[in-house]
Amino acid sequence: MLNSNLDVLPENAFPRLAELIAGITPAQSPILLSLGEPGHPMPDFVGDILQAHQSDYTKYPPIDGTPGFRSAAAGWLNRRFGLHACPVNPDGGVLPLNGTREGLFSIAFIVTPPRKADKQPAILMPNPFYQCYAGAAAAAGAEAIYLDAPAETGFLPDLDKLTPELLERTALFYLCSPANPQGAVAGLDYLKRLITLAREFDFVIAFDECYSEIYLDTPPPGGLQAAQMLAGERDGAGHPFANLLVFNSLSKRSNLAGLRSGLIAGDPMLLAKFRQFRAYVGPTNPLPADAVATAAWSDEAHVIANRALYREKFTVAEGILTGHFDYYTPAGGFFLWLNVGDSEAATKKLWREAGVKVLPGKYLSRTQPDGTNPGAQYIRVALVLERDSIAEGLRRIRDVLNG
Repeated sequence: MLNSNLDVLPENAFPRLAELIAGITPAQSPILLSLGEPGHPMPDFVGDILQAHQSDYTKYPPIDGTPGFRSAAAGWLNRRFGLHACPVNPDGGVLPLNGTREGLFSIAFIVTPPRKADKQPAILMPNPFYQCYAGAAAAAGAEAIYLDAPAETGFLPDLDKLTPELLERTALFYLCSPANPQGAVAGLDYLKRLITLAREFDFVIAFDECYSEIYLDTPPPGGLQAAQMLAGERDGAGHPFANLLVFNSLSKRSNLAGLRSGLIAGDPMLLAKFRQFRAYVGPTNPLPADAVATAAWSDEAHVIANRALYREKFTVAEGILTGHFDYYTPAGGFFLWLNVGDSEAATKKLWREAGVKVLPGKYLSRTQPDGTNPGAQYIRVALVLERDSIAEGLRRIRDVLNG
């Protein structure tokens, strides 16, 4: 009666957190640093655009989004990643998403065959991982392979450990850069090597780049950027974006998580299949949302201001936590990944004694067959509140866990 594939789904992190701290009364006023929901102001133009387009709610929105949206999204990708030699085409090269999660989940159904190399197909993902990846693998009937991403490998999966036997049955490889939760950024050499492996073993890469616009100094490179470089280094056979798709959204970049507006771009053949699938599933974006997204992808001023707010909070974090919990300032994203020894015990202690809610890293990671879990020692701290609350929360973390 039920789809048995879903029996292997990992338990969601937030219900586990609620169960862990159930019945505990915090000794101090609560500071919630567990959820990565951006708390900065949305762009000033959002309200006016929604008001101007409110009558469009009476219309069915197109699967492809509006021409204005596609032009703005493609233009941003081309500018941001320097895609001069291999620009994204607004027609056939980019599509809207109802939030990045929609595309990241749906793509598994499109690229996962019933069998690959005469075996159950595999979907690879970093460990820690975004729960959506695991859900997509299970629903698509693939085996989820969790690739540990510890400090020793720069918090990225070690590509040298991927065997030909595994790669031959790989259908899809999820890579989040900057990584959630560690903030690690995959360099161009890493991205190029992964793309080369995808083409050699005929699998698809889903580059989850939703944190790409939150960084300290250097803009993180992207999958399309690496593919353009490869196109200049080889004979030009095939499409320059073959075997890869990139995903991004306005949730973090523009503090518009509730707008549910993202983009998917890359291999035109894969995008055509995705569009066909999406037409059946039907998660289209309302026309007023497309109008806001068009303006947001066309404007960088609000993104620069947003990034400056995060930079201020990382400066605060450096002053409070340097020398504690293996603190480092991540290259991208808005999370801290703190080594506290026992993530569950630390989370309970912080809630009880400090009133600070964080997320155990163990709940973001899969325990491997040998019993190890790369997140078991860490807590994830989201720097999404305003600066004074962040400062108070981090001081409480330091004092309580060092007490």
